[in-house]
Amino acid sequence: MIPPVPDFKFFISTLSLQATIFLGQIPNPVTQKSGEDLDQAKFIIDTLDMLKEKTKGNLAQDESELLETLLYELRTVYLAKNKSIDKKPEGF
Repeated sequence: MIPPVPDFKFFISTLSLQATIFLGQIPNPVTQKSGEDLDQAKFIIDTLDMLKEKTKGNLAQDESELLETLLYELRTVYLAKNKSIDKKPEGF
């Protein structure tokens, strides 16, 4: 199998995939189990945001749009899950 061409869109898509695993949206491909690790998900989301800031003005339009879309979708899921955790009774 030929590995994919390393480009920016592939790189940020790979990070996004990792975040979706940590958000519990898809099972871990190694363990085939789903689980949440919101701290790790937030780290990856913050990393993507840092990349957005550091590459501002240097991305092609499709790269910039993909990064914006991925960040919006990941943040939306993260915030929804984080709010549901905040609503759980103490001790859970």
